Amino acid sequence: MSFAGLCAVVVAASLAVPATAGAETARGGPEWRLTPTGTDARFRGLAAVSERTAWLAGSGGTVLRTTNGGRTWQNVAPSDATGLEFRDIEAFDAKRAVVLAIGEGEASRAYSTSDGGRTWTLGFKNDDPKAFYDCMTFFDSRHGLAMSDPVDGRFRIISTKDAGRTWRVLPSKGMPEALPGEFAFAASGQCLVSHGKKDVWLATGGASRSRVFHSGDRGRTWTVADTPLPSSETQGVFSVAFRDSRHGVAVGGDYRPGQPSPNAAATTNDGGRTWQLADRPPAEYRSGAAWPGWARTVALAVGPTGSDLTFTSGRTWTRFDTGSFDTVDCTPDGDCWAAGEKGRAARLLV
Repeated sequence: MSFAGLCAVVVAASLAVPATAGAETARGGPEWRLTPTGTDARFRGLAAVSERTAWLAGSGGTVLRTTNGGRTWQNVAPSDATGLEFRDIEAFDAKRAVVLAIGEGEASRAYSTSDGGRTWTLGFKNDDPKAFYDCMTFFDSRHGLAMSDPVDGRFRIISTKDAGRTWRVLPSKGMPEALPGEFAFAASGQCLVSHGKKDVWLATGGASRSRVFHSGDRGRTWTVADTPLPSSETQGVFSVAFRDSRHGVAVGGDYRPGQPSPNAAATTNDGGRTWQLADRPPAEYRSGAAWPGWARTVALAVGPTGSDLTFTSGRTWTRFDTGSFDTVDCTPDGDCWAAGEKGRAARLLV
């Protein structure tokens, strides 16, 4: 479908979305095609590789992979992962992936595979009881970062240069001090994201202000900027997504069911130095965001109460689906997948 045609059907579909949640898809517009996974795990980790290949990571130590567009999913979890909470996964093709488990102390771990999940290498097991790892990102198939909530007053960053087989803690002197109560939300694997060879962003909440940190040197030094999204123990920036080194969106809100989430989206056009509230944000809390690559101004946002599209680089959003998802990811070619509670996984059809 052409970009102009997609715009038209989304506008028409937005007028047809029921006022109450329950309908999966607005008729006539883009739609999520559910791909049954055979599990009730909650998937907050998702890596879209292509139209045919995607990886999921979720509760109960679950890792799934499809290589046929979601017709079937294979359980490829590490053998010792039972009970772990996987919240992020990065995949480079059908064979190579790195998965992150969250939690206090040794519950935070990173595994890597190079044979499609038949075998895994435990590359990192947290040995600091004060650390709690949330998210992970990769610049290429070898170089990546993962982040922990503040340890001794600063967010902690670990890095890998060998596709997750080994990790080291980066010096903290280049990281600004955290605010009292500040942390990141491990809700979609998108509180730490990168674009290009060196740029990386870290999104936060929990404190008096929600903020986005930025590093232009792969995590060695950072700057930080306030965002206009509300912040509290249950509010903040849950996900950031960048189409290039300057243009990005931030989404979030209050994750508690039934709570209002006004002003839950913002945009930047200067790499995250400043953020502006969306003119028409999603109506409710959103935990994940992605740029599909159909056109420079198009982005997606998802959450437990629905999915939204923007054709204005995040300034205005239109809901097109009311199904529940926690995370969304798109390939450079524009193949998009979403995943969430009760084993839900889907491909986007336009």
